[in-house]
Amino acid sequence: MSKANKSKLITKDILTASIKGAFRKLNPRYMMKNPVMFVVEVGFIICVILIFFPHLFHDQGNSLRIYNSIVAIILFFTLLFANFAEAVAEGRGKAQAETLKKTKKDTQARVVLENGEEKTISSNDLKKGDIVLVKAGEIIPGDGEIIEGIASIDESAITGESAPVTKESGGDFASVTGGTLVVSDWIKIEITSDPGQSFLDKMIALVEGASRQKTPNEIALNTLLVSLTIIFLIVIVTLYPMAAYLNIHISISTLIALTVCLIPTTIGGLLSAIGIAGMDRVTRFNVIAMSGKAVEACGDVDTMILDKTGTITFGNRLASEFLPVDGVEEKELIDVACMASLYDDTPEGKSTVELAMKLGSTICKSDYEHVEIMEFSAATKMSGIDTKDGHRIRKGAQDAISAYISQKHGTIPKDLTQKVNQISKLGGTPLVVCVDERVLGVIYLKDTVKPGLAQRFERLRKIGIKTIMCTGDNPLTAATIAAEAGVDGYIAECKPEDKIDAIKKEQAEGKIVAMSGDGTNDAPALAQANVGIAMNSGTTAAKEAANMVDLDSNPTKLLEIVEIGKQLLITRGSLTTFSIANDVAKYFAIIPAMFTAAIPQMEVLNIMQLTSSSSAILSALIFNAIIIPCLIPLAMKGVAYKPMSASRMLGRNMLIYGLGGVICPFIGIKLIDLMISPLLLLLGL
Repeated sequence: MSKANKSKLITKDILTASIKGAFRKLNPRYMMKNPVMFVVEVGFIICVILIFFPHLFHDQGNSLRIYNSIVAIILFFTLLFANFAEAVAEGRGKAQAETLKKTKKDTQARVVLENGEEKTISSNDLKKGDIVLVKAGEIIPGDGEIIEGIASIDESAITGESAPVTKESGGDFASVTGGTLVVSDWIKIEITSDPGQSFLDKMIALVEGASRQKTPNEIALNTLLVSLTIIFLIVIVTLYPMAAYLNIHISISTLIALTVCLIPTTIGGLLSAIGIAGMDRVTRFNVIAMSGKAVEACGDVDTMILDKTGTITFGNRLASEFLPVDGVEEKELIDVACMASLYDDTPEGKSTVELAMKLGSTICKSDYEHVEIMEFSAATKMSGIDTKDGHRIRKGAQDAISAYISQKHGTIPKDLTQKVNQISKLGGTPLVVCVDERVLGVIYLKDTVKPGLAQRFERLRKIGIKTIMCTGDNPLTAATIAAEAGVDGYIAECKPEDKIDAIKKEQAEGKIVAMSGDGTNDAPALAQANVGIAMNSGTTAAKEAANMVDLDSNPTKLLEIVEIGKQLLITRGSLTTFSIANDVAKYFAIIPAMFTAAIPQMEVLNIMQLTSSSSAILSALIFNAIIIPCLIPLAMKGVAYKPMSASRMLGRNMLIYGLGGVICPFIGIKLIDLMISPLLLLLGL
């Protein structure tokens, strides 16, 4: 689905498919899933029988046959409109699924056999555990984990984000998704899913609505609607002998019309559409919800627990500052640090070169082509280069550099330890830089907080959501990152079981907890949380444990998801209020029309001054049918959510949808009565 079409409620293709779907859903086996609308379908079938066999119910007469036909036609369109609402919601999901299916191509996979040979097979034949080699310009044939190599990967087919991302073996950023493109270099992947079970396959099934189950709130509301329907059916059944006692003949079709008007058909027809539309809105924010229950639970979230590395921070320690020791110019430190990092392809090395360039360094890699490169190793704890003119440039841990300088009979600056401790206290990593036997200063590496988080956490705080950061760092480092990110609390030196304990503690207090993470060690906590949101950049284990996957890997996406969840609950409640309030107006339209002839005093209840009993009943029935398609845009878009107290929100919705639900039918039924009464007069009704 294109971005232009995403913003449209109904495109031409969706409209065509929805009309066809509305007719297909008339199948009684399908309609039985919605008891309220199934009652309407039974009523429609009885009215059709009355048209051809009126003597079965003692409903004789040509005018009554016409009346039965009109009631049957209105009921038929009521069913179509209700089915159309659900079909439109499903159609939008299927349109998104078609876009994803275009991504799912039958690509060729280069499988690496145990003897090292390569064999080319169809991606559809790949099995879990296969090792696949993917080179630049090739499509990744299936979900997997990188076991060797590093590559730049274009994930725009899945995420919509055009900027490629770097993925490499090891750590929490080794997971890749089938259908994405390797832009540069090469990688070896171990396939982690069997055919038909990939992440993309699951996404397609979910956005199509095929895997959608009714949520607890939806089931509870459905039970309420069924209960109201049964109550009104009992009322209608008792009404017939009461009318007979008053010598009032009420036709079967009129009783059916009364039943359909009084049972909550409006919300019954829109209930499924509201739920499907909620998941659709989440999908448009590039979040895949594994169930409607997860979306619904987001509306009630009280606490959000976030992993630090890769979620709140970028996960790589990057150069942020150069601190020269006494007697050394900052420019000299910057240039030498840049030289030491020219051939360091780690994120730390690259960020050092980038920061040096930003600060005015003119060091060029082409001027240092003929140098001896000293790779970092766990044994030496330092790296650097030996230039062709004999200078030895190094950067590394303080103890390693100090030992190196001592071997060369150099001196350690007095303020070096103070600068190293200063960085350590801030939660950073100090890298000491030296040239030959001289120490020049320290590179301050820090785990950088993602931009804009503090402002977004403040928005979460305003809607009553507490944020807690979990990290394995020491308390000092954790406090520094927590203050910079703006979270409400933090848990330092946190182990996987500590995250689960924190979630259970909040849940024991009756709170709904959301957990956002990306690593394998986050998987147990993601499974324990009421709402588990895994970053798409994270591991397969994290994505499988969560009930939502954020394709953009943005931890604060929960803010939008929470608002969508609240909007879903508010929409459902508002339209239920509107539907039940409608019944009040329909009561004043139909009941007086039925009994005024026998009980003239009931004319006082005919406050709409409807033309005749037939006109009153048919006007109410027509309004009952057309209000469903009129509310489809609201059901799809959702009632606007604004942060406010529950009591204020209840009062606002009661005023708009409660009072509005009473007034709207009075106006609508009266206007329909004015339009159809001349036609009914011509038909003798």
